[in-house]
Amino acid sequence: MADGPTVVNTGGGGTAVAIVLAVVALVVVLLFTGVIDFNGGGGGAKNVDVDVNLPKVDAPPAPAAPAQGG
Repeated sequence: MADGPTVVNTGGGGTAVAIVLAVVALVVVLLFTGVIDFNGGGGGAKNVDVDVNLPKVDAPPAPAAPAQGG
């Protein structure tokens, strides 16, 4: 007597593995982009102190007075 078709389970864990890999990849991308920050930076714009020291430039000499013609 046959009760119906015989179903053989071959594992089927591929979907679970794909979901786990997708979550790991998402976390890695968020870490690299700075959305997730374990250093306590707040995740937003960082306070960067930029100190620029410009060289001193002397003003050019004043032009000579025009000659008085006559």
